[in-house]
Amino acid sequence: MKNISQILCLIVTMTALLISSVTLAKSSAEIDININKTIDVFKKEIKSAETLLNQAAGILIFPRVIKVGIGIGAETGEGALRVKNQTVDYYRTTSGSIGLQLGVQAKSIIIAFMTNESLENFRNSKGWKIGVDGSVAMIDYGASTTIDSNNIKKPVVGFIFGSKGLMFNLTLEGSKISKLDKTKK
Repeated sequence: MKNISQILCLIVTMTALLISSVTLAKSSAEIDININKTIDVFKKEIKSAETLLNQAAGILIFPRVIKVGIGIGAETGEGALRVKNQTVDYYRTTSGSIGLQLGVQAKSIIIAFMTNESLENFRNSKGWKIGVDGSVAMIDYGASTTIDSNNIKKPVVGFIFGSKGLMFNLTLEGSKISKLDKTKK
């Protein structure tokens, strides 16, 4: 009985976290400011980032994605798609998971669409699920902080960086990305 009450408490807590993230949604102006900061950090941390950003047909940036997990995990964050350095749409990423995980983490995510076809497939989708609607080649820059030019040849490449907190399990697999209805303010 104690285990069931712990699981219910966990589910209520994670639901509250996700609901609070929705109610505390940022304005388009706030998202754009945070995206600019995230791109600056990305360029500072990763050699060749400027080249990648210039080669991409479009870039989906989530400045802050929060993940919470104790066996059951939930993750959410807001961001925007930029094409030719202009914000064209706003998006939310969400995912849930069950399994070996423990902790809380905040991270930044950049997904680069390296071809016009991959960008159009993403933009024309009604909720894009990573691993189902599109495959993202995760680039692990590790200690070298350099982008491997072989990975840039993939149609969609992703980066997770700026992680704060401790969380076992870094992946985008199963994340769903949905378009938000935000007007520029």
